[in-house]
Amino acid sequence: MKIQIINPNTTASMTQKIGTAAKAVASPGTEIIASNPSMGPVSIEGHYDEALSVVGLLEEIRQGEATGVDGYVIACFGDPGLLAARELARGPVLGIAEAAMHAASFVATGFSIVTTLNRTRVIAQQLVENYGMSRFCRQIRAIDLPVLELEIVGSPARKAIIQECQSALAEDGCGAIVLGCGGMADLPAEISHEIGIPAIDGVAAAVKFVEALVSLGLSTSKVGDLAYPIPKPYTGMLAPFAPK
Repeated sequence: MKIQIINPNTTASMTQKIGTAAKAVASPGTEIIASNPSMGPVSIEGHYDEALSVVGLLEEIRQGEATGVDGYVIACFGDPGLLAARELARGPVLGIAEAAMHAASFVATGFSIVTTLNRTRVIAQQLVENYGMSRFCRQIRAIDLPVLELEIVGSPARKAIIQECQSALAEDGCGAIVLGCGGMADLPAEISHEIGIPAIDGVAAAVKFVEALVSLGLSTSKVGDLAYPIPKPYTGMLAPFAPK
């Protein structure tokens, strides 16, 4: 089985971290391919970043389809381009926010999300509602530090995340923590040890869900809105991305 983990931003160090987390939980015989687009934002911290990351993300899906990838993980907590990616892909495509929230709902009756910038809390809230998770989500918290702080050795981000998780446990009535950024993929074990409740990384959760779906022989439905894109010409800079 071949699973491609796509970091929709262009920061290679984050891609490597995400790939390491994915490989740590993958079953024997599962090949993990971690990639990021060659174009797009270095980090995704708002609606604009998300929108402009999607073209590069979809190009990674297109290339994966050409090389026989069985399933995909979109490793950004905003789950950018998820439905468009499902149109392109034969196999299952999971976003890490969707996967993490579902995993949390399996092990606790309530979870809190801890993310990076305050401005991204709105995006997380929209996903909570879209995924039917409102009855499980107790609170959405942010450390209000940029995503790329997670890539800096000695950054205060790690300590701030743990402190926010401790506050969530004390104040929110949650039984689990959902880590709200792909760049936190190396933190769940440390946080769980520190605070004594499950801390869930969506990268690891999504890998296991994709493995299960592929093992069950389930692929993305190609009837209705997730059918392959309708072939047509595109113009200007988007001409190379026209569906065929």
